[in-house]
Amino acid sequence: MSLDDYIEDHISEEPEQLARIFRNTCLYHLYPRMCSGHVQGRLLKMLTSMVAPHRILELGAYTGYSTLCMAEGMPADCVLHTVEIDDENEDELRREFALHPAADRIRLHIGDALDIVPVIDERWDMVFIDANKRLYVEYLEMILPRMRPGGYILADNTLWGGKVGDPSARPDPQTEGIRRFNDFVARHPALETAIVPVRDGLTILRVIDQ
Repeated sequence: MSLDDYIEDHISEEPEQLARIFRNTCLYHLYPRMCSGHVQGRLLKMLTSMVAPHRILELGAYTGYSTLCMAEGMPADCVLHTVEIDDENEDELRREFALHPAADRIRLHIGDALDIVPVIDERWDMVFIDANKRLYVEYLEMILPRMRPGGYILADNTLWGGKVGDPSARPDPQTEGIRRFNDFVARHPALETAIVPVRDGLTILRVIDQ
């Protein structure tokens, strides 16, 4: 048994709806590795339960797996706003969200996050960034003024297949975007930063000063 299989066998069970979403993502979507999956999904659910946010923002819903993991862990008074740029995913996302017990507290926005988020009249307790890797710094600069002190920002794919630490890696725009983000948060005076090497790297940021 591989270590990955061992971990999956020794964590909380993947809910039936999420297992179906993951399978359908692998069967019918390009780049299924973008889907969070069982291990990271259970971590997202647990972190959401620990933070107990009132308002969550997600940048990049894809097929809704990570959205529903956070919805599973959020308290009863929490509302989750998720932004997905690919309008071809909209019907599928709305179908899946409607099946979830927290359906009435999930708000789906279709379009560019840099256009949509500034007009959402909310302050955020928790944000999950998993959209265009080239724009992670721009996303962070957009959301930081609207974060509550003590809030948490999670950023996915921050190890980017190991390319971020490999000087011989081809300097493509996505790799450079993640490197720029990692350098930016490491030096930011208002952020406490940790990187968890789960899946493709998950950065956890705590807003310590506004």
